[in-house]
Amino acid sequence: MYALPEFRILNPATLDEVLAARAANPGSMLLGGGTDLVVNIRRGIVAPPILIAMNRVKELSAIHADANGLAVGASVTLTALAEHPSVIAHYPVLAQAASHIAGPTHRNMGTVGGNLCLDTRCIFYNQSEWWRDANNHCLKTTGIVCHVAPKSRGVCFATFSGDLAPALLTLGAEVDIAGPSGKRSIPLNKLYIGFARQDAPVSETQGDGKFYLSLRPGEIITAVRAKNTPGLRSGYDKIRIRKSIEYPVAGVAVALKRDGAKLAELHIAFTGTNPRPVLLDGTAELCGGDLDERVFKGLDALVRDQIMPMKTTFTPGHYRRRVAGVLARRLLTRLFEG
Repeated sequence: MYALPEFRILNPATLDEVLAARAANPGSMLLGGGTDLVVNIRRGIVAPPILIAMNRVKELSAIHADANGLAVGASVTLTALAEHPSVIAHYPVLAQAASHIAGPTHRNMGTVGGNLCLDTRCIFYNQSEWWRDANNHCLKTTGIVCHVAPKSRGVCFATFSGDLAPALLTLGAEVDIAGPSGKRSIPLNKLYIGFARQDAPVSETQGDGKFYLSLRPGEIITAVRAKNTPGLRSGYDKIRIRKSIEYPVAGVAVALKRDGAKLAELHIAFTGTNPRPVLLDGTAELCGGDLDERVFKGLDALVRDQIMPMKTTFTPGHYRRRVAGVLARRLLTRLFEG
């Protein structure tokens, strides 16, 4: 790693000041806790001339959680989210996901917005500048070829690894967005566009590991919201090479409802496998009966079809897909029987 390059830090106190600073400085980047961004700056991956610090904007630092709903500001720290009594009581999948991120010092600094917008990762991208230069820069930086899939015809397969997104996807969350054209809200699932399809050009709805968010120029996430579902059981788990300060090999969030001995509702989402967090399609067809081999075989088929990890980490893609399926089975069983 090299010494940090020179940059200026702006400290707006309101959301309007943040948006004004973004508009006046198109090359700027937002600074939450800096646990990922500052590392990327030091590695020469990005070199913003101006950072806009978000930790003084009080309107983005609140948590409102009860039996009716949840609203979390983008500048809320991961520690505050993980330790919030109402989040633990009513939205355990979110509290568990927050508590699984990195180590305690990272969670004290890292923010909800930063984790939701976490840059995608790859062993050919998250390296020092001299390493990337010696190995011919990849498609995600200044190169023209994805080294993970050289025949991909300009598609990047860098992997999304944020932990909060799958948890919130199982809750049907929405994100509030502010930008030059005003404010809007979209389903969280629509924020992530890293489908990495070779038959579709990059657009606001189709992207890859390089273009993985649907945010328009100048837009920022201000909050994430979700409604509470009575009787919902939820949880989060992940496998990582080390048990702290490590991104997931695979992470899974599960939310389900029981109707007596029957599985009435099921939502499963993954991270660390695709260029986007994946909310499994087809889980509704697994509901309506007992939690038996039919459900597990159906789940395995959905994972095989939709979880598509590439060799973007030091662990093989087929291993990460297998781990994802096993984690989902275990967590589904524990929540159903708990």
